[in-house]
Amino acid sequence: MKKTGLQIATFIGAFACFGAVGAAETRNALVPLPSIDDFTNGDGWGIGLGLSVEYETAYEGSDEFEIEADPAGGVQWRTGDNIFFWAGEAVGWRTLVSDSWMVQTSVGYEEGREEGDSEDGRLDGLGESDSGVNVLLEVRHTLTEDWRYFLDGRVSAGEIGTLGVFGAGTCLACQPDGSGWEIGAAVTFHDSKLANRDFGVTAQQSIDSGLAETDVDSGYRSTGVNVSYRNYLSANWQIFGEALYEAYGSDVSDSPISRNDYEAEIGVGFIYVF
Repeated sequence: MKKTGLQIATFIGAFACFGAVGAAETRNALVPLPSIDDFTNGDGWGIGLGLSVEYETAYEGSDEFEIEADPAGGVQWRTGDNIFFWAGEAVGWRTLVSDSWMVQTSVGYEEGREEGDSEDGRLDGLGESDSGVNVLLEVRHTLTEDWRYFLDGRVSAGEIGTLGVFGAGTCLACQPDGSGWEIGAAVTFHDSKLANRDFGVTAQQSIDSGLAETDVDSGYRSTGVNVSYRNYLSANWQIFGEALYEAYGSDVSDSPISRNDYEAEIGVGFIYVF
């Protein structure tokens, strides 16, 4: 059964009961927000290893949902207000420019969509979409001293195209160790290269798949809300959860590749922090 944004937020709320379990050790994250993982505790190395399970759409615009297990965590090295990190297929650097500005940049690899991503055969004839390296630049600005309210902007650009995300969020019951709740809302934009990578249909693909030839313009992509949760169950064990609901704009939802006018996902996991 498909889940709405309200159902997703309610489901993840079940994990709030873990919040009563305090960590045996106080950590101080570079930025006290649950959506930004920080396994360090002052200067030096921070390592977190774990597993997450996600229930999500099979591909952009899909009405098929799947359960997927992925590794979670990463390796970090902190010096002062700088953290260098490796997580999954990305390496990057995060820093506090001042008490109210955080800047993060990373280089990562994004895999393309495959025909087999649709078990119902709805991608047959479309071939595999492009994969490539992309560079991410993110800036967050807090409106309060404790990061209770903040603005967020991200731009991802590379071989597959460019995506811009602009939003705002609030942190609820957040602690200096990065635990607590975070709720955000954002608007996304894409260039024509990325738009057609995900939702366009070329003349040849139209012949092979039977879908109408489609060219998607650059511009507005979607509006979404997201929820993040993170808490330490002990000095080393951490539980986290995240949920996303994203409503597509008309140009995207009108694509024959889009079987839904929204994307949704929910995930929970555990990390052991060394």
